[in-house]
Amino acid sequence: MKKKKIALLFGGTSNEREISIKTGKQIQGALNKDKWIVTTYDLKTDMKKFLNDAMNKKFDLVFPALHGAYGEDGRLQGMLDMLNIPYVFSDCLSSALAMNKYKTKLVVKEKKIPVPKDIVLNKGEEINISKIVKELKLPVVIKPMEAGSSVGISIAKTRKDLEKGIKDAFKYGDEILLEQFIKGRELTVTVIGTENPEAFPVMEIIANKGAFYDYKSKYTKGGSDHICPADIPKSVGIAAMEYSIEAHKAIGCKDLTRSDFMMDKNNKLYFIEINTIPGMTALSLSPQAAEAVGIEFTDFLDILIEQNFS
Repeated sequence: MKKKKIALLFGGTSNEREISIKTGKQIQGALNKDKWIVTTYDLKTDMKKFLNDAMNKKFDLVFPALHGAYGEDGRLQGMLDMLNIPYVFSDCLSSALAMNKYKTKLVVKEKKIPVPKDIVLNKGEEINISKIVKELKLPVVIKPMEAGSSVGISIAKTRKDLEKGIKDAFKYGDEILLEQFIKGRELTVTVIGTENPEAFPVMEIIANKGAFYDYKSKYTKGGSDHICPADIPKSVGIAAMEYSIEAHKAIGCKDLTRSDFMMDKNNKLYFIEINTIPGMTALSLSPQAAEAVGIEFTDFLDILIEQNFS
């Protein structure tokens, strides 16, 4: 069989650039050289070369190892659609929708998937701290609306924390999401496939470096422990897997997603968000979930690519 040519995109210009570079290098090192001819492009420095090669059909498929703006938010996918170039992971609409935490929650709520209470704030509007505290109660989780890798997220335990957290989160965009804090255990589920997506076993994340699975916990060696399958009631595990598949389908995702949940003391699940390009570093969750069911990283990447040539 003739080797297919893969364009591996990483880097870019978002505030998650460094993580994307790590992801790209991890993927580059693991891709099966007997199956694929791989050319790498850092979209911060190689955009012109990439576009020229794309126009000249120098590759058969794009593998985006990009996170955040201009990589995971649908803009890259729209450009690739215009160039008529196939790519791994979700399409333009699904990527854009999943990037917006509030709009994602609206979609999954329609599917009867429980989510935390929330308030949306827009930059420039008057902020009523007393109203926020009354509606959500302290602590409050503060998130930029369209950022990943836990960038800009904080948990406010006091009104002063809340004011500071809101100010900090607005550094990453004009819209932020405030959520009810769910005290409990952090769970995540990887879903693979498009026509008939399947869920890997539920993984529990135990943060060692912070109060939650924050940037330091994600990207520092020893920052968190990952237990797969999670030691949770069977019924909760089944529900988390079903919710994840339902979210994947409802948002229109393809190839791979990872949905994150909180499980409270009563074993109730709350959907938090969905990731359309999950991390692929040595410490990332989806490759570890695949490994837990006997799929090595190289084979995992083969599956993601081959789905787009079937």
